Amino acid sequence: MTTTPAPAPAPEDEVLHRTDSGVAWITLNRPDAMNAVTWDQRERVIALLADASADPAVRAVVITATGKGFCAGADLRGAPPAQGSSGGERVAGDVARMIRLGAQRLITAVLDCEKPVIAAVNGTAAGIGAHLALACDLVIAAETARFIEVFVRRGLVPDGGGAYLLPRLLGPQKAKELMFFGDAVPAAEAERLGLVNKVVPAEELEQTARAWAERLAQGPTRAIAMTKQLVNASLDGDRAAALAAEATAQEINMTTADANEGVASFVERRTPKYLGK
Repeated sequence: MTTTPAPAPAPEDEVLHRTDSGVAWITLNRPDAMNAVTWDQRERVIALLADASADPAVRAVVITATGKGFCAGADLRGAPPAQGSSGGERVAGDVARMIRLGAQRLITAVLDCEKPVIAAVNGTAAGIGAHLALACDLVIAAETARFIEVFVRRGLVPDGGGAYLLPRLLGPQKAKELMFFGDAVPAAEAERLGLVNKVVPAEELEQTARAWAERLAQGPTRAIAMTKQLVNASLDGDRAAALAAEATAQEINMTTADANEGVASFVERRTPKYLGK
C-alpha cells in the first residue's frame, strides 16, 4: 500500500503576503502563467484566509495578483493524485474529490472568512479565477480586467462554486448566458451587470483597493463579519430563518466593545473609534 505525500507548501514568492494598517494583502505571483493557481497555492491562500479570520490585528483582506492576469484558472499540473485511486488510474469519485478538496475549499474559504475580503482584479479572471474574485465581498477591477466563464470552451461543467455564485449575482438567465457561451466580459460590462463594484484605471487599482480596505479596517470588525454572514446566508434560507439569524446576530453584536462605542459616540456626537472587538 502506497501513501500519497501531502502537497508541499507553495513557495512563498508564489503567494505574497503582508499585513499593513490592519489589512492583509494576499497576492498571487505567477505572472508568467497569468497566475493560473496551483494546488499548493490554493492551500496557502486557504491557510492565509483562516489566519486572517483568527488574527485580531487583521481587519480586512485584499486578494490581488501581479502581472497582466488576476488568475487564468486552475493549473492542475502540480495537483496530487486523488486519494483512493489505485496506480494513478482515475476511478469514479476521483474528480469530485479533487474539486471538493481544491476549488470548492478555496471559494468557501473566501465566503467564510470572518473579515471583509476585497478582490482587486488587475487583469483576466477566468474559470476558478473568476469565481475567486466573485466570491469576495467587494470587487474592484482595472479597466483592462475581464471575466470569463471558460469551462464551456473546454467541454466542462463550471466548478469552484460558479453555478452557485453567478445566479445570486446576476439571476439565472444571465448566469446561463455567461456559462453557456463562455464569452469574455470586459470590466465595464461586468460593472454594469453588478459583478463588479467599481472600475478604475489600472494605475489606480492598488490605491483604490487600499483606500477601501483601510476604511473597512477602521470599522466595527465584528459587526461587519456578522453582516457578511447574514447576507450570504439570506440567499440560501427563507425569510423566517433570515430574520431569526438577524436578531441573534444583533444580540451577539451588542456585547462587543465596538457596538458600545458606536452608541456612545452617537449620543456624545463624536466620531466613533472602533477597535475591531
